[in-house]
Amino acid sequence: MYRRLSSIMFPFVTILLIGAVYWGYQEHQEKNSILIKAENQYQRAFHNLAFHMDKLHEQLGNTLAVNSTSMGYHRKGLINAWRLTSQAQNEISQLPLSYLPFTEAEDFLSHISNFAYKTAVRDLTKNPLTDEEFKTLKALYDKSNEISKDLDHMQADVLTNNLRWMDVEVAIAADQGSGANVIVDGLRSMNEKVGAYPELNWGPSVSHMYEKRTIKMLGGEFVKPEDVKRKAAKFMKVDEASVEVSENGQGSEYASFSAVANFDDAGKKVQMDFTQKGGQLLWLMKNRELGAKAINFEQAKASADKFLDEFGFKGMKAVSYDMYGNSGSFTYVGVQNGVLIYPEKVTVKVALDNGETMGLQANDYVYEHHTRELPSPIMTKEEARKAINPNLKVKSEQLALIENEMGEEVLCYEYTGAINGSMYKIYINALNGIEETIEQMTMEDEKTTKS
Repeated sequence: MYRRLSSIMFPFVTILLIGAVYWGYQEHQEKNSILIKAENQYQRAFHNLAFHMDKLHEQLGNTLAVNSTSMGYHRKGLINAWRLTSQAQNEISQLPLSYLPFTEAEDFLSHISNFAYKTAVRDLTKNPLTDEEFKTLKALYDKSNEISKDLDHMQADVLTNNLRWMDVEVAIAADQGSGANVIVDGLRSMNEKVGAYPELNWGPSVSHMYEKRTIKMLGGEFVKPEDVKRKAAKFMKVDEASVEVSENGQGSEYASFSAVANFDDAGKKVQMDFTQKGGQLLWLMKNRELGAKAINFEQAKASADKFLDEFGFKGMKAVSYDMYGNSGSFTYVGVQNGVLIYPEKVTVKVALDNGETMGLQANDYVYEHHTRELPSPIMTKEEARKAINPNLKVKSEQLALIENEMGEEVLCYEYTGAINGSMYKIYINALNGIEETIEQMTMEDEKTTKS
């Protein structure tokens, strides 16, 4: 009997064993295939990074080598520098550096990219490169040479010793010390070296992009937690005892207060952030389940208008609208003497089941709101309109203050019109007739600006 049973089971078990071995082999092969693909991607990104940094150094040198009056070549060189730096940034993002401090090098490349772009897009015939900008280019040429050489040395080590980026990922994740991995050591050294570079003069347009908003920019007196609790209770229309206040970034330039109140009904919770200086509302969020859509666009906007007016954001103009599920978000900008002030921006989120305000984002308004000395337009509406496409069917026009690509506030004529079946906002500089920017509008945006 046992002999008969074994004669039946043996082939069956043998088949199972062979199947298990084959399955394991297939899994191993697939895993190896994935690892090889990842390694190839890392290797390609690293070697492309080294190549593009070499080319960036070369391009900066070429830009400096031509005559100081060669505006056309300066523009071409700066555009190429911007393109190469952008490619280098993209390649860094493909490397497994999540746990490796490489922020200094990435920040440096970001500054180079923005410096090259901001300088290239301006009219160099009217506003050529300054002596300070040539000094900055010379410094970038020298520093890019150092970075390029470091990458070349690392590249040589990788090729000579057949180093794998998969080992780099493991070494970084394990937080191994110096000497554990040649590539990790090289990247850390490069990052430290870049961090030690003296501060360069990037110019106002680039520096403005990296300005951090701190409490020094705000007016008013410093407030206490009790003051915030009182303000939050008034906003939330609850008793002060139900509000909890905590301080964020204590003692730093970014200090603020957070206020939280819990409601009994359906787990509703309200969170708010206030500036420590001046006690201004920065952010609000109400958490609750939203019901089915029950109100229309006009009712939602009326609710947002009422909320802003009630809580001190007066005289603002709605300029756009986005709907997400059962909620809608309106973007408002400030108005001064009939001019739209786009840097002063507020976003209000409204629940479409009952019109309740669910969220507020007011950072831009709080930090940018002040009375401005607005220039008088040099060009008339008719003169400025000549700069736009004659096929654009203009539906409205008004003055607006926007921030251009150079980070400067400029007074423009805002023309809203239709062309090629789509709606656009086109901004023409009211002082010189230059087309500053163009934005496509949705049907909801158009409805918002009309209301």
